[in-house]
Amino acid sequence: MVEKYHYIIYNSYMIYTIRKYGDPILRKKTEAVTEFDGDLKQVFADMLETMYAYHGTGLAANQIGILKNMLVLDASTEDKTILYALANAQVVEHSKEKTEFEEGCLSFPGINEKISRPSAIKVKAQDLDGKELMIEATGFLAIVLQHEIDHLNGVVFIDRMTPIRKMLHAKELKELKNICKKALK
Repeated sequence: MVEKYHYIIYNSYMIYTIRKYGDPILRKKTEAVTEFDGDLKQVFADMLETMYAYHGTGLAANQIGILKNMLVLDASTEDKTILYALANAQVVEHSKEKTEFEEGCLSFPGINEKISRPSAIKVKAQDLDGKELMIEATGFLAIVLQHEIDHLNGVVFIDRMTPIRKMLHAKELKELKNICKKALK
C-alpha cells in the first residue's frame, strides 16, 4: 500500500509522506469504506497526525496512498472546534451561490490560487463507527470539505482553476511533476 513511499512512526502514530502532483494515485477515485474497526480508527488517527505534521487543514486518504473514501479536516477557529474524520463522504446538495477562496494543497506545495466553489453544501458521510451523518456547511468548512471530497473523486484543485490561472502556474506544475517522476522511480 505504501510502495516506495516512506512513513515515520512517531509516538505510535504513523506519519505518511504526502503524494505530490504527478502521482497517478491522486487521479484515482477512492473505494467505499465497508469495515469500521480498530484498524480504520488507527488509519484515521494517522491521517490526522500526518495532516498536522505537514501543517494542513485537510487530508484525503489517496494523498497518502490509500484508495479508500476517507478524509480528515480541522477547520477550527479560536471560538469553535471543527474536527472531522469522515468515511464515504459525498456532497448531496449545494447552493447555486458561489464563493471564491484562496486554496492551497499539501499535494501542490507552494501553489495557492483562488477557486470558486458553492457557498453552502450538504455532505452525507459516516463517522468512525459507521454512523451516518449529514453535515450542512458554509464558509471555510464548506470549502475544505469540497476540496477533500474532490480528492476522493480523483479531482485536484488545479482542475478548478481557470485556464489562465492554471497556465500561470505551468512552470511550478511541471517542476512538481518532474520531482514526482523521480520519486516514483
